[in-house]
Amino acid sequence: MESLGQNVKYQKIRDLNSGTFGFVELALDKSTVPEQQVAIKFIERGEKVTKYVEREILNHRVLMHPHIVQFKEVFLTPRYLAIAMEYVAGGDMFEYVVRKGGLKESEARWFFQQLIVGVDYLHRMGVASRDIKLENTLLDSSPRPLLKICDFGYSKHEKFQSAPGSRVGTPAYLAPEVIMTTKGQTYDGKVADIWSCGVMLYVMLVGAYPFERPEDKHDNQKLQKMIQRILKVEYEFPPHIKASRECRDLLNRILVPDPARRFSLLDIQRHAWYRKDLPPGVAEMNDNLPAPAPGIQTVEDISKIMQEARTPPAGPAGWENDEYIDDAMDQEAYESSFDEWGMGTSM
Repeated sequence: MESLGQNVKYQKIRDLNSGTFGFVELALDKSTVPEQQVAIKFIERGEKVTKYVEREILNHRVLMHPHIVQFKEVFLTPRYLAIAMEYVAGGDMFEYVVRKGGLKESEARWFFQQLIVGVDYLHRMGVASRDIKLENTLLDSSPRPLLKICDFGYSKHEKFQSAPGSRVGTPAYLAPEVIMTTKGQTYDGKVADIWSCGVMLYVMLVGAYPFERPEDKHDNQKLQKMIQRILKVEYEFPPHIKASRECRDLLNRILVPDPARRFSLLDIQRHAWYRKDLPPGVAEMNDNLPAPAPGIQTVEDISKIMQEARTPPAGPAGWENDEYIDDAMDQEAYESSFDEWGMGTSM
C-alpha cells in the first residue's frame, strides 16, 4: 500500500530516510501556489503512536520561527500517522561539521548565534527541547546556510506538561543536573538546554565531543567515563584548536555544573564573543513573537487524530493485522529512533 493512500494533497517525490519506528518521504504539497516541497514523517498506526508522539506534535505546532523547522499538519492514512513539515535540503549540522573536520571560529559563531536565537524563541514560547544537538539542527541549501532546530520528541511545555524529571536526551549533551536526577526530582529543562548549546559550540569548533577522549574508543566503560567527566566538567581544547580567549570564556560560563550559576540566554546574548558580527536586527528578532498561523490545527483536532491513530491498521479482511502490531515500546526507544531519520538529508 502506498504510504499516502488516497491523499490527493501531497504527491510523493522520493524516499528520504527510514528508522526503526518510521520513515520520511519528500513530497510535493499541491495545495500551495507555487507548489512546495515538504518532508512527511510516517509512523505506523497502533502502539507506536504513543503519548510522546502526541507531545511532540502539540509542542511543535505552535512554533513559527526562521530558525525552527515549520510544522505543517498532521493527518491519517489507512496505515500511518503522517506529520508534514518544512523540508530543509542541506542536511544536518553533524554531517556538516564532520565533513569540515570542525569549523573556523567565525563560522561557528554564525551558527551559534542562530542556535541561540532559535532556543530563545523556544523558551519564550514555554518549550524546553531537552535534546539540543547537532543532529537535531538542519541546514538549508543556501551558500551561507541558515540553521533550523528540529525534533521535539523530548520537549516539555512549562504550562501544559509536567516539569522535567526524567533522564532523557543524548548522553554527550546531557547537563549534570539531568544526569543526577533521581525519581521524584525535577530540573529546569530550559537551563539544561543552555548546557547542550555549549556542548554544540565546542563540537562545532573542535569536531569532537568535549567529554570524550580518543583513548576511550574501545573501552567498555566509555559511557561511564564520559558521564564522570561531565559531572566534573573536565574538558579542554586540543593544542591545534586556536579558540580565542573570548570564546573560551563564554564556554567556561555555559558549561557550569551548578544550573543556578550557569549563564542564561540573556547572559550569552550580552557576551562580547556572541555579539561580534551579529547581523542587524537579530538581537530584537524575538521581541515580537508571531501569532499562530490562521487555520493551524487545534489541540482538539490533533487529539482526535491521535486517538484514531492509536487504532492499528486493518488487515485485508478488515481484521487487525498482527503484522502491524509491535510490542509496547518505551520512551527512550521511540526518541532514539529519530537520530536515524535525517529529515533534511538526501539519500
